Amino acid sequence: MAPFGEMLTAMITPFTEDGAVDHERAARLARYLVDTGSDGLVVTGTTGESPTMTADEKVALYRTVMDAVGGRATVIAGTGTYDTAASVELSRRAAAAGVAGLMAVTPYYSKPEQRGIAAHMLAIANSTDLPLLVYNIPGRTGRRIDVSTLEEIARHPQVVATKDAVMDLDFTSDTVQRVPHLTVYSGQDSYTLPMMSVGAVGVVSVISHLAGREVAAMCAAANAGDYPEARRLHQALLPLARACFLESNPAPVKGALSALWEPVGVPRLPLLEASSPTIDAIEAAMKELRS
Repeated sequence: MAPFGEMLTAMITPFTEDGAVDHERAARLARYLVDTGSDGLVVTGTTGESPTMTADEKVALYRTVMDAVGGRATVIAGTGTYDTAASVELSRRAAAAGVAGLMAVTPYYSKPEQRGIAAHMLAIANSTDLPLLVYNIPGRTGRRIDVSTLEEIARHPQVVATKDAVMDLDFTSDTVQRVPHLTVYSGQDSYTLPMMSVGAVGVVSVISHLAGREVAAMCAAANAGDYPEARRLHQALLPLARACFLESNPAPVKGALSALWEPVGVPRLPLLEASSPTIDAIEAAMKELRS
């Protein structure tokens, strides 16, 4: 029931000092994330700064990550944009690069109606033979994918999962009940355990860059029915989940990685690097988590 694994990381894209994609650092980061608990990596999603990357940069990064961990983890390419034709083309190029699956976000800015969202997702699903993870994040896109639309598109055999960042447990419960063959992943770290309690199988996580072992252990405990341990880990991880979203993602987690792991560069404009108080809050949360 977990086609891509239980705990996936929405991987940041490291940049060099001059703003280019840092492929050497990306390969090291991919290996580090898998070593610390990630079953899979979502590359060039929101956290990977997909809106500011060119198609050529994305495909090159897919190849880098596949070379680094393709034999050890599922690599999922974030190929969805607000342009269906461009999304289809990028999906085909990602498939040629050897990725294990695709993620497509709701078309943003243009705010299509539900039938337009369905047509967009089905065009992407039809473009390759790869499994598709549908990313539902109305807070960023301005459109929620309704449960009835999920029911419609999940009839396609390659639409296998949804990354649910709606942040509404009633919505998640309805999805699990009405579309039981569609696997649900949490798309918001602070909601992971509550969502798993109503049927999600795991998470596409941001905080797993910093606390991958703990996030993986929480998911494993929940899926094993050990809710006392899962709750303990959930409460321990909450301060970190909150601190990592004090400013627009991925600025906080990139700043924290540079402070606590290796330099990964600053976000591309229009995002700015995270402020010192935010990095201090993340470091304090990490210290509390590990104490």
